[in-house]
Amino acid sequence: MAVKSVAIVGSGLIGRAWAMIFARGGYAVRLFDPMEGVAANAVGLCAQGLRDLAEAGLCDDPAGAAARISAAETLGDAVAGVVLVQENGPELADIKRQIYADLDRLAPPDAILASSSSAIRISLFAEDLHGRARCLIAHPVNPPHLIPVVELSGAEFTAPEVIARAHAIYEEIGQVPITVLKEIEGFILNRLQGALLAEAFRLVDEGYVTPQDLDKTVKDGLGLRWAFMGPFETIELNAPGGIADYCARYTGFYKRLAAAPPAPEVYDTQRVAEQWPTTTDLPAKMRWRDQKLAALRAHKKQED
Repeated sequence: MAVKSVAIVGSGLIGRAWAMIFARGGYAVRLFDPMEGVAANAVGLCAQGLRDLAEAGLCDDPAGAAARISAAETLGDAVAGVVLVQENGPELADIKRQIYADLDRLAPPDAILASSSSAIRISLFAEDLHGRARCLIAHPVNPPHLIPVVELSGAEFTAPEVIARAHAIYEEIGQVPITVLKEIEGFILNRLQGALLAEAFRLVDEGYVTPQDLDKTVKDGLGLRWAFMGPFETIELNAPGGIADYCARYTGFYKRLAAAPPAPEVYDTQRVAEQWPTTTDLPAKMRWRDQKLAALRAHKKQED
């Protein structure tokens, strides 16, 4: 049976992560980047990343996976014969519109065109394409090779069959796809994250807590449950009669909070920055984060 191929357009951090994920999942991966030398350099970085995943118990055959990753000199070479294109261009609608015009012209007509966009809806840059029915958002979480959820968001013009095929592909390579049923800016994860961030900024700005203790509240409180349960599953277990009972008991307080949400201006405050010590070596802290995430992902994989 022939190995299926995918194209990764954009070979930065997210693109390299996608390359590792697809190669680990058995796909042949062609990397492309418009900047000369970036895709070729990314091949070696992906190989090292796969070895790191193997050390954490998250890749069974790093050498075999690395051998399935190559760099393409042109966009046409990258997308020839692929079943899916994962686009990782800048988060600007005008740039994505041009990339998608090229992808729609060059990729096989049945290839899925998926964007890693963090917040821009697919209808804002693919609506005028002849092949718009095969276009959708497949938004990962950084770093995608360690955090598996992928948000699939189509427009009204996206074919349901395309969403279903994309769901099956991402599930096949070990990710956790979820479907956004209607287009919405920011999709699901970033809207949830934004709600928590806005309240966090407000609590610090108004002097209720330090940013350090706020972070402890999440990582040593809410985050411990959220590592294996979602919010609805959490509240179901916090009242004897489940979710309906929880709402009857406790939502008076939550309704009062919702009536006075944080204002947009909370993001303009300098209070958090003033109280947060400068991290002198961000790359080292990112490596520490990735090691912790890898250990957690391996633990959850073993438990599953």
